[in-house]
Amino acid sequence: MTRQVAAGGAARARRFVERHGIVLQAARGAVPSLAEHIAGEPIRGSWWGHPKGQEIFLASQAVIDSGDVLVCRLVGDKVTYVHRRLWPAIVRLSARLPRARLARVWQEHTAAGHHRARRAAFPSWVPPDVAAAAARLSEEDAERALAAWLPLVARARRPARARTRAPR
Repeated sequence: MTRQVAAGGAARARRFVERHGIVLQAARGAVPSLAEHIAGEPIRGSWWGHPKGQEIFLASQAVIDSGDVLVCRLVGDKVTYVHRRLWPAIVRLSARLPRARLARVWQEHTAAGHHRARRAAFPSWVPPDVAAAAARLSEEDAERALAAWLPLVARARRPARARTRAPR
């Protein structure tokens, strides 16, 4: 694959995430998949084995390295890309979201050649400008910004427990 093709795929991938706001890296789900977008078709099995696997990898790396995307497990506990334009709304409504799924996640390569999953807990990854924007954002505006995704990611409300009396 030439550098020009790789650069074009990287730019397309970044625009895809920016346009959609929240996408899955490769899994199937209720939001678009970057891997399937790059492949141009549904992927059966692992995307690594797809003929465009190398292009998918390079595009994913470009998205991750852009600085404009949070990599977390927000949607269905799958690797999820969240564009920076949605970060203030995510931070503003964080009390409604599963906190563990707001952690920033990434892979590190060890000296032994293994991959190690790493994470930065929420809100340690939140930049000061995003925290300030979230503080200025009304709850209603945050809900509007996340309207398409909030039902998919909001913490399920537990039904109130019926009070029972202890046996006497």
